[in-house]
Amino acid sequence: MASTVRLGVNIDHVATIRNARGGDHPDPVRAAHAAVAAGADGITAHLREDRRHIRDEDIARLKAELPVPLNLEMAAEEDMVAIALATLPHAACLVPEKREERTTEGGLDIVAGFAHLRPIVAELSRAGIRVSLFIEPDEAIMETAAALLAPVVELHTGAYAEAVAAGDGARIAHELERLRKAAARAAHYNIEVHAGHGLTTANVGPVAAIPQVVELNIGHYIIGEAVFLGLEGAVRAMRAAIEAGRAGA
Repeated sequence: MASTVRLGVNIDHVATIRNARGGDHPDPVRAAHAAVAAGADGITAHLREDRRHIRDEDIARLKAELPVPLNLEMAAEEDMVAIALATLPHAACLVPEKREERTTEGGLDIVAGFAHLRPIVAELSRAGIRVSLFIEPDEAIMETAAALLAPVVELHTGAYAEAVAAGDGARIAHELERLRKAAARAAHYNIEVHAGHGLTTANVGPVAAIPQVVELNIGHYIIGEAVFLGLEGAVRAMRAAIEAGRAGA
């Protein structure tokens, strides 16, 4: 029987809706509890430099209240490292960040950024925080990930999702092969493999079927589907799609 895949639900865009009008509603922490009740294995939140959605107090409440692991997405910058060290989430996923971007546009360049990242990974790890590197699905950079001593990589699935949306069969096959090779190479170095970005119930199956992938972090689609299905229904629908993809592996 195929192993299960954990589902981390990203609640950023509940905070986006809240912040559009100010005030406290809808509460992303309440959404996190609802997601967990519906079967989420963990909660992901990205504390951006400009605080466009998740705020510092959200992170503090999530850490204090959640019965499941908190995965803090963050830029590899001094102020964010300080917040992570003060909060001590279960995991910290280091991501590239540009103020002008609408969402994360690609993976972290861990080759060019090696010297900058190495002490950050070490400091977070010493504090007991499980460090993840959000990177492109490129098997050639897994040796660098191993050298950084990060126990986890999260493969950026954006190019695959775009290929599916375009209905381009050749690109879909190419991007899936990149994901498969990168996941296998990471496992060769005993690095745990996660994946995420742009995943939906329609395209998640082939990614969930990759045997080395043990966790998927999904947010925008689930929050969007919650408009139609309710948050619990959207989480359950994604969970079912992941399980169907894994079972068919």
